[in-house]
Amino acid sequence: MSHALTPSERINAVLRPIPKWLIYLVGAAPGLYIIVGTVLAFQGVDLFGGSLGIDPVKTIERWLGELAIQFFVATLLISVLRDQFRLKLIKFRRPLGLLTFFYAFLHLAIWAWLDLQWRWAEIWTDILKRPFMTIGMLSLLLLIPLAVTSNNAAIKKLGPVAWQKLHKLAYPAILLGGVHYVMMQRVWETEALIYLGAICVLLGFRVKKHLKVSARA
Repeated sequence: MSHALTPSERINAVLRPIPKWLIYLVGAAPGLYIIVGTVLAFQGVDLFGGSLGIDPVKTIERWLGELAIQFFVATLLISVLRDQFRLKLIKFRRPLGLLTFFYAFLHLAIWAWLDLQWRWAEIWTDILKRPFMTIGMLSLLLLIPLAVTSNNAAIKKLGPVAWQKLHKLAYPAILLGGVHYVMMQRVWETEALIYLGAICVLLGFRVKKHLKVSARA
């Protein structure tokens, strides 16, 4: 006699058939829409329906930055959902992590392109002298080795233990990203603080788990 499925088992059964390529496709769609809309804006075509406001460049930068934070939070949430509720979403972690890097890179690229017109001296001056820019760049730099090694070949070459240690860079990266998001606002915005609070809570779960594992060793 079969037992009744738990809520977690039902959710796992629904999500199991979803292919990873669909996560990439759906996840990248907002970014591609924003980029296409930005290019069309130079041709006088308003794909955003007047929602760019008085400072279109800042609005576009904010959209991309928010998407990076959202995907980063979703990536970190997967392990917490597994540990707390037995939800098996691990196969989605790599797509979400790479989408995080995709949006963080676009966020930086749009700023360097539209704000500073690729004037490299000014770009580096901004990064070095403005604290929120320095913090944001550090977060992105930490993401680079994670994105480069997010493949099976890298796991095989580094070995699972070394690979897992390397990918713990995601923890300081997401914290720095959350602080960057709060600092880039002109005022203390509730939304940005909520994201930072969520990041701290999720990191707290991960720290708690690592302490338990260390205690057992």
